[in-house]
Amino acid sequence: MKRLMVLTGGGDCPGLNAVIRAIVKRASKEKDWEVIGCIESFNGVLREPTEIIELNEDSVKGILVQGGTILGTTNKGGPFSYPVKSQDGTWTTVDVSDQMIRKLEYLGVDAVINIGGDGSQRISKRLYEKGLNIIGVPKTIDDDLSATDFTFGFQTAVQIATEAVDKLVTTAASHNRVFILEVMGRDAGWIALHSAIAGGADICIIPEIPYNVEKLKEKIATRYKKDRGFCIIVVAEGAKSAQGKRVGKESQEVGYENFRLGGIGEALKQELVDCGVEHDIRVSVLGHLQRGGTPIAFDRILASEFGVKAFELAMAGDFGKMVAYRQPNIIAVTLEDALKEPHLVTEDSDLVKTAKGLGIEFGD
Repeated sequence: MKRLMVLTGGGDCPGLNAVIRAIVKRASKEKDWEVIGCIESFNGVLREPTEIIELNEDSVKGILVQGGTILGTTNKGGPFSYPVKSQDGTWTTVDVSDQMIRKLEYLGVDAVINIGGDGSQRISKRLYEKGLNIIGVPKTIDDDLSATDFTFGFQTAVQIATEAVDKLVTTAASHNRVFILEVMGRDAGWIALHSAIAGGADICIIPEIPYNVEKLKEKIATRYKKDRGFCIIVVAEGAKSAQGKRVGKESQEVGYENFRLGGIGEALKQELVDCGVEHDIRVSVLGHLQRGGTPIAFDRILASEFGVKAFELAMAGDFGKMVAYRQPNIIAVTLEDALKEPHLVTEDSDLVKTAKGLGIEFGD
């Protein structure tokens, strides 16, 4: 009997459970495979006692429509940077990857499927280089992996952001306000761009196109006649002005390596006030609502396709790969190719041209 271990890492994302379910259901068709789940990414293996659960058709019943992940997840630490508390109460991180691989061998794990975003797949690549039989499944609401046309969870996040824009339009129109909606995306502006177009926003500010606040002021002025009107601005959390830096702070959490973005909405409001915008400006931060809830049909289908393909790669012994969507096919790319460059918005992209054709201002 061969043993496959599945885990989910990084931020949670609509569709994770659909991938787990697809892997288990596909594996159930083979008599010589069993599937286990590792709790909270690789932490389940690294902890003592080990936190591993059996995954079978009974344990994945009904999870297709559930958000989150039944295996839990974490975006802190990992086998190459595992948090350890010293006797004096301070924390440090250590590389425990070799010990983890030996433990997986002891547990009889023949293959690992790591479901996660850019950071998780960089861990996959390093573990593969150390000899671990591993396959990656791309997961991120940011849609910032260039090897795949889409990542599951992105379309659900866009839908949530679009619904937020829709709701802000009605309240903004009622009060003649400027509303700023801050959305996620880190260094990629895809969520902001898609939701701005879908929701009919007037201004879209993304990390890839630094903005000039005077251009934004001019656009806002066109949305008012004798103080009557409204304006909707969608801003990505990683956006920055032509002169400024990203808004956020360094994380103090042990094992969390990313710069913690957040606050661009309020910062932008202050910039607009300082440059002379006199209309009432309000800020809404969508935050983790974009990660939660039921995945839409597109993401359930894509996640299911990824899960089936990932298991079939494991069954074929084709490791060191990441599954990817190249319309209309589900393919496999090497982890090295998957991580070569991020998938970011370009100023000459058709989607940016469409937005500008609709009159959306980027502040460039």
